[in-house]
Amino acid sequence: MQKLEIRTFTSAGWDENAYLVRAEGQEHAVAIDPGGGTPELLVALEGDGLVLDAILLTHAHIDHVDGVARLARATGAPVYLHPADRGWYDQAGTQAHYFGVEVDAPPPPDRELEGDSVLELAGARLEVRHVPGHTLGHVVFYDAASGVAFVGDVVFQSSIGRTDLPGGSHSQLMESIRTRVLTLPDETVLYPGHGPPTTVGRERVGNPFLAPMYGGGFA
Repeated sequence: MQKLEIRTFTSAGWDENAYLVRAEGQEHAVAIDPGGGTPELLVALEGDGLVLDAILLTHAHIDHVDGVARLARATGAPVYLHPADRGWYDQAGTQAHYFGVEVDAPPPPDRELEGDSVLELAGARLEVRHVPGHTLGHVVFYDAASGVAFVGDVVFQSSIGRTDLPGGSHSQLMESIRTRVLTLPDETVLYPGHGPPTTVGRERVGNPFLAPMYGGGFA
């Protein structure tokens, strides 16, 4: 099985997880959801002498994009985003202002992500799965060879993403989890936007939001 080296950089405040990912032995890497932990991610990138091939976004809520401008300036790496989340992305400054903070406006996305497409970057083969519900353009990045998926704010350890913001839909999120996440092998390790990693098997049987007694439903 291909092994990915995954480093996590968690921001203060929002406790958002940014990931630096590469296949073992590769000198190229990708960043996923560079939030407030971006300064530390940059130190690691430069300290290891890595080339950043891409900035991949699961979605465009402010806690997942507030480091994009800095990372793009420092590395020149292209930004990948699903077009249905462009509205959130273009309003990064407004989102930040709502929380009483300021961010540098991120550059326009360079590439549009499409569901059921594949990205071959940094020695990884990442399947893009469109999983709306938290936002309209939310995606998951799944590497079958290494058995890992980066799931953003779709599902967490014993929880699921919020659906009360514009573009959110509880029923749509549940459908996305049921058909696009829980259909992955049980041993698949899920790297979420907040909190610790978990597995498909653990969430299938132990996540209270996915159990009928809590208004969910078995996969």
